[in-house]
Amino acid sequence: MDSLKQSVVKSVIGLGLFAIITSGLIATTQSLTKETIAEQIKKAQSKALIQIVPLDEHNNDLLSDTVQLADGGLLNLPHAADAYIARYDGEAVAIILPVIAANGYSGPIKMIVGIDTSGKVKGVRVVGHKETPGLGDKIEIKKSDWVMHFNGKSLTSHTDDQWKVKKDGGDFDQLTGATITPRAVVSGVHNALLFFKQNQHVLFSNVSEKGDTSGH
Repeated sequence: MDSLKQSVVKSVIGLGLFAIITSGLIATTQSLTKETIAEQIKKAQSKALIQIVPLDEHNNDLLSDTVQLADGGLLNLPHAADAYIARYDGEAVAIILPVIAANGYSGPIKMIVGIDTSGKVKGVRVVGHKETPGLGDKIEIKKSDWVMHFNGKSLTSHTDDQWKVKKDGGDFDQLTGATITPRAVVSGVHNALLFFKQNQHVLFSNVSEKGDTSGH
């Protein structure tokens, strides 16, 4: 009987130790996985930002030099988000704004829009969408150079009426077989420029410090 009790106690202790060790391993794995994912996201963000403002045009850490934007407004942000400021020797040269184009063919289109201090577009990159493969997905830089056509454009180079696709009487080409997707992107870029015009002084008011401005 005593040997049976001892056997049961040993089994319980063994199972308890197994559970503790397993829980520890799972927690450690989750922690390491979370860190790896965060690092990959950071690398992807950095790569996209540097495509818009190359390394030879800024010498600050874009990922840490930010200003927080409120949700909603012209940028159509679903929640507060960071804009990234590019500086050279402490002087602001451009800002990269997060923008949501809400009216994509298959849903919202997530973009980042770089604008220099004169109000000209430095670059546009689509960072998330669900548009149709082979048609709407040509808004991606790896699929087409279509987004490159925004470079150098501004509110002074085009009137509000010209910030539309040609099918709507504007100056921007639509994609072959797709109009809704480029229409949404053109509108999103235009909204980014309007937001920049309204908030430029606030966006660049803090040198290498986090600021706060409204997304309206």
